[in-house]
Amino acid sequence: MSARDILARLRHGEALDANALSWMAGALADGRASDAQAGAFAMGICLNGLDEQGRVALTLAMRDSGQVLDWDLGGPVLDKHSTGGVGDCVSLVLAPALAACGAYVPMISGRGLGHTGGTLDKLEAIPGVSTQLEEPQFRDVVRTVGCAIVSASGDIAPADRRLYAVRDVTSTVDSLDLITASILSKKLAAGLDGLVLDVKVGSGAFMKELTQARALAQALSSTATAAGCPTTAVISDMNQPLVPSLGNALEVAEVMRVLTGAVTGPILDVAAELGGGLLANGGLAATAKAGADALRAAVADGRALERFTRMLSAMGAPADFAENWERILPKAHVIRTVPAPRGGYVSTIDGAALGMAVVNLGGGRVVEADQIDPAVGLSQVRRLGEEICAGAPLATIHAAGDAAADAAEAAVLAAITLGDRAVEAPDLILERIG
Repeated sequence: MSARDILARLRHGEALDANALSWMAGALADGRASDAQAGAFAMGICLNGLDEQGRVALTLAMRDSGQVLDWDLGGPVLDKHSTGGVGDCVSLVLAPALAACGAYVPMISGRGLGHTGGTLDKLEAIPGVSTQLEEPQFRDVVRTVGCAIVSASGDIAPADRRLYAVRDVTSTVDSLDLITASILSKKLAAGLDGLVLDVKVGSGAFMKELTQARALAQALSSTATAAGCPTTAVISDMNQPLVPSLGNALEVAEVMRVLTGAVTGPILDVAAELGGGLLANGGLAATAKAGADALRAAVADGRALERFTRMLSAMGAPADFAENWERILPKAHVIRTVPAPRGGYVSTIDGAALGMAVVNLGGGRVVEADQIDPAVGLSQVRRLGEEICAGAPLATIHAAGDAAADAAEAAVLAAITLGDRAVEAPDLILERIG
């Protein structure tokens, strides 16, 4: 078998069997396939597509191209994945809450790219925290704390790393088969007993239409389940930020407000919805509702906060972070409010535009090599349907300088539309799949 043979079969529209996909994944991982062949393979999959059996085979082949973790712990190994949005810091609430309920959560996460933030960047906004743990330390944190949120090592799904690098330049990013295999190969390599997927839809998500989100949710849940990991999916609304802050340190501050019991809101609602079914599927709750109630209780009584701060301490955070997080988190040099140009009701929010405003402040990446300023972003962003008077704050800007703040102010005014009539915000949870 060779890459040329496999590419010829793709060119002629022939279905690839598990052996061919396994060989190609191995060749991508170890360099036997050239960059040109990697690009041709991605294009062939994009043009011809895979049936469900082929999608499962590609996912498993990419998973098995590197290390697959296994665990011997005192409870189920569970995880969650989000397709990305703005103000989406659910993982930082859900992982420690799951751990407080008896689950083990080895969460391998990513960094921000484009208008959405990355979980690892948010954690690393905390001084001293490193998400790049060697495997023995990663295993020790999971075993002793119950959760660890880390970056993938070079041994996890190396075939995906090759394909991911060529998909943007070959215009194959939007292939449902490649998206599914990319997400799941890394998640399944973590050795999970159960997975829940949060597929976002709306102005702040990559998927703008419900039909697109539904197709992705169904592909992900059915593929992961067929690959041996029981998986459910939730489609959730992303027509406005999930928390009122966008930016790494600012979102960590929102997480701490939730975990310390100062606020609740949509982030806790989504975490309970995702985690409730996960606990039920893992045998830690009788029903999804009982699981959601258990997660809320773990947040309310401080057990989730205790797990979160223990995890942070093991990853390098200051020992007094739980008590002094407001002082410890970095602050921007310029903080200013954006006054509403008129009175009215918040009728639409362009979440992607707000996300790009944060990127342009220095809080995100245009390319992977960009350095992030953890302190910048937006806070106190108004919510859909909220009434506002002329001159009242639409949002607060956190910037490194006045010029950057000026640009962000213009972006906020363009992204938030005020109308004369109150609008009803969409339901937070739109559909459940699996």
